[in-house]
Amino acid sequence: MIPKLAVVPALQTRRSDPVRASVAANQEPAVVSVICVNYNGGALLVDCVQSVLASSVSIELIISDNGSSDGSLNLLRAALKEDRRLKIVENGRNLGFAGASNAALVQAHGQYVLFLNPDCLIHPDTLQIMCDEMDARPNAAIAGCVIRNPDGSEQAGCRRRMPALWSGFGRAFGLDDFLKRFSAYDPVEMNSEPLPAHPIEVEAISGAFMFVRRSALEAVGPLDEGYFLHCEDLDWCMRFRQGGF
Repeated sequence: MIPKLAVVPALQTRRSDPVRASVAANQEPAVVSVICVNYNGGALLVDCVQSVLASSVSIELIISDNGSSDGSLNLLRAALKEDRRLKIVENGRNLGFAGASNAALVQAHGQYVLFLNPDCLIHPDTLQIMCDEMDARPNAAIAGCVIRNPDGSEQAGCRRRMPALWSGFGRAFGLDDFLKRFSAYDPVEMNSEPLPAHPIEVEAISGAFMFVRRSALEAVGPLDEGYFLHCEDLDWCMRFRQGGF
């Protein structure tokens, strides 16, 4: 089965590990537009940006800042000085994740768009692998990857089921472990299940790393700004499925 909402197990995005990266300016048209929403991200933002700019594919990186007051933009500018691949959108206030993502999206030109949290670090070949996987699956609209916590464990939200009545209740009230005793119960998060050896179709992925085909995005529309923070990723995944992707 060709994945439509895919988790690619072969690559890993790590959170909050130090990375050194080259930031040489690149004039090539962007294959991937990376959108990163920042709100007081501090030094983590700089590490994230440096890891993205070290990618082996042509990229543009758009930082959408929600009125940060911690000097993170000054840190970023001091660390990178002038890199034409980097754009900074200053929203002046906190628009939330969806609002800030959409504000950056109007400036994105890549064939693919990656929505990446500012505390994530990617490997130099991460985006190339994602492009290759999506190119091989023209029906795939959106894909995620394995996101590792600093201790190496899989982050809970990488691969998810859409919340049903009981799974949503269990997740909201921290009762997953208790409800797992019942054979009919399927929790939202799938990280307790073995990682697949190849890309699989899942119902939802994590908003921390959403790799989206531009043509599918244009068909479905941007993130719903009615969600200020959380659940906008689940809503988007559901809309992609309802749109036939």
